Amino acid sequence: MSRVCSICGKGQTSGNNVSHSNRKTRRTFKANVQKVSYVQDGKPVNGYVCTRCLKSDKVERV
Repeated sequence: MSRVCSICGKGQTSGNNVSHSNRKTRRTFKANVQKVSYVQDGKPVNGYVCTRCLKSDKVERV
């Protein structure tokens, strides 16, 4: 599953795990995307949409 929002393009970002001794190792932060059915150009489409787009009504769900 590609964790990219089909509306805003939000995807995974990277950062650091920081231990108690302040050692840093790389990690990824994955976008919270949900598989939904929504309307695009008047037609129902299945795709992955981030929860921020769902909450702010950028998407009309079917």
